[in-house]
Amino acid sequence: VQLQASGGGLVQAGGSLRLSCVASGRTSGFSVAWFRQAPGKEREFVADIFRSGGNTFYADSVKGRFTISRDRSKKTVDLQMNSLKPEDTAIYYCATSESVIWSSRTSPNAYARWGQGTQVTVSS
Repeated sequence: VQLQASGGGLVQAGGSLRLSCVASGRTSGFSVAWFRQAPGKEREFVADIFRSGGNTFYADSVKGRFTISRDRSKKTVDLQMNSLKPEDTAIYYCATSESVIWSSRTSPNAYARWGQGTQVTVSS
């Protein structure tokens, strides 16, 4: 499985961006998550879709502003980001694995495959 993330860019505070993660290879039943990493900080969980059931989970910092969605036919997982804040500035990565368990779904260590990252910059 290979992942390709896209959609990042520069936006003013309060604006919106839509990130897309396209997968190649078998991904049926896989969990897919978005993480982000700001300069000098550790990679942090943003949102995920858990396995085939489609259950979603969000970090408190983005809840109500970001929405993760999956299009199975296109093998894409999108992250719609609204009401962006300067603190959302980071490189955003999508990640996937077929063996994520519920209790570890927010840990980067739970994901085996990562996309290359896309830069999101929010100006104040």
